[in-house]
Amino acid sequence: MSRAPVVLTSGDPSGIGPELAVKARAVLGDSLPFVWLGDPRHLPAGTAFQEVASPAAAADVPPGALPVLPHRFAAPALPGQPDPANASGVIEVIARAVDLVQSGAARALCTAPIHKKALKDGAGFAFPGHTEYLAHLAGVGRVVMMLACPGLRVVPTTIHIALSEVPTALTEDLLEDTIRITHAALKADFGLAAPRLAVAGLNPHAGEGGAMGWEDERMIRPLVARLAAEGMAIRGPLPADTMFHAAARAGYDAAICAYHDQALIPIKTIDFAGGVNVTLGLPFVRTSPDHGTAYDIAGKGVADPSSLIAALRLAQDMATARGR
Repeated sequence: MSRAPVVLTSGDPSGIGPELAVKARAVLGDSLPFVWLGDPRHLPAGTAFQEVASPAAAADVPPGALPVLPHRFAAPALPGQPDPANASGVIEVIARAVDLVQSGAARALCTAPIHKKALKDGAGFAFPGHTEYLAHLAGVGRVVMMLACPGLRVVPTTIHIALSEVPTALTEDLLEDTIRITHAALKADFGLAAPRLAVAGLNPHAGEGGAMGWEDERMIRPLVARLAAEGMAIRGPLPADTMFHAAARAGYDAAICAYHDQALIPIKTIDFAGGVNVTLGLPFVRTSPDHGTAYDIAGKGVADPSSLIAALRLAQDMATARGR
């Protein structure tokens, strides 16, 4: 196995990211090598940590201490109170982490949550979110968001837009790119030789033959048929209300959904604490816990590390699938 560890970014230091890193290290010990990239001043008081000069040196840190690759921020951090002075540091850590994975010094990237408004207010952050910034740093055009847990993988084709905008945004080109990127990633990152995809319809009952909307019959069904004719194991459009019970989930490896809530409601119902956000289409592995900065509970010691632990484990598994 590569000596290079997973690199975990600090995220917003006023959120729950730093305390979750400490909790994850306590659970994982040396079973999953990772190094935390951030300012040690932002870790919870009393944290046992050891600064390292390179990611590889994290392997030499005893399990009772958190390996820290230091990145100095402008100011201390108060839980629940984002400081504009630290916004640039948050952005710099993400860029530095990408450099580490692209150079091979780290085998995969796991990102702790950021707060987009705090970054915009403090540093003029010009990207809609974390994922778009990573795509920019990697020099790629289109990436895909997947949410994954042991029982389900879902991909929303359209993401953070109003529901009224979805029918216009859900173009054939966008859906085809989403399907192809997902299919390729299931092979490269999840080790599936012949991935099985299920495509949800946009409308109730997948349009019911056009009675409840034209998009399913005129756009989604012909696209799915064309991809199936190429040899892809793909079905759809399927009624979304019957796609997510246990028997249905056994029939596919990932569900391609039309919009945000169609994808996220089932996975958060099945595994609210253990879901992982994965970015597909990058030249490196990136995972993230499926939650935000949680300012309301930051510093109180009650944050659940389950999603971060799952994200670290999945990052390692995906890196292994890629031969990293």
